[in-house]
Amino acid sequence: MTSFDFDSIGKNIAEVRHTITRTALACGRNPESIRLVVVSKTMPCEIVSQALKSGIQILGENYIQEATCKAADLGEFPVSWHFIGHLQSNKAKTAVQLFDLIHTVDSRKTALELNRQAEKIHKCQKILIQVNVAGEATKSGIAPEKTQELLEEISRLDHLSVRGLMTMPPYEKNPESARPHFKALYLLGKTLEQAGISGISMEELSMGTTHDFPVAIEEGATLVRIGTAIFGKRK
Repeated sequence: MTSFDFDSIGKNIAEVRHTITRTALACGRNPESIRLVVVSKTMPCEIVSQALKSGIQILGENYIQEATCKAADLGEFPVSWHFIGHLQSNKAKTAVQLFDLIHTVDSRKTALELNRQAEKIHKCQKILIQVNVAGEATKSGIAPEKTQELLEEISRLDHLSVRGLMTMPPYEKNPESARPHFKALYLLGKTLEQAGISGISMEELSMGTTHDFPVAIEEGATLVRIGTAIFGKRK
């Protein structure tokens, strides 16, 4: 399972929150403008429930089936579910039924299917656009230069609400290596904001994980996705 005891979860969450606050204040930001998304993939419900008892309000899941089971088992907790994995179009129906925010929309096809499924349940689904800032062939995400075109197409869909952008930079040992990618996403968001596309918001930037989230905060992250610092390394 994992390499920690249950009692460590609350302590780890407190340490992450302290780092978020300290980093935000140091760079002149309001700590309340940054929300912690606890990445609970592969973690069993008895462990995730300990995080929820420590006051966690947002869970990030990578797999639709796993999230569906957890949502059923953890229904007593007032938690917001975020989808942070690669979304296949055939999972769109379940995604709009379960998730408050989908971080990983990167194509017209996915957007159209999400819109279609959201319309069926009279929902306006909040989404982020995943941008492949580094241009990695192995990563999902739309190219930065194609993002505005996708946003203009999505702006015509009545049941989707774009709230901002998301990215996953290449992993390197030095967290500072991610800074240019985080900065690029921030600047892209500002450019798209100035484009004034109807119904499109750039209020959210989902970027930063256990390895590099202080750097992401310094570059404007509003959602940081933390798993390992809370639950330990997955086996």
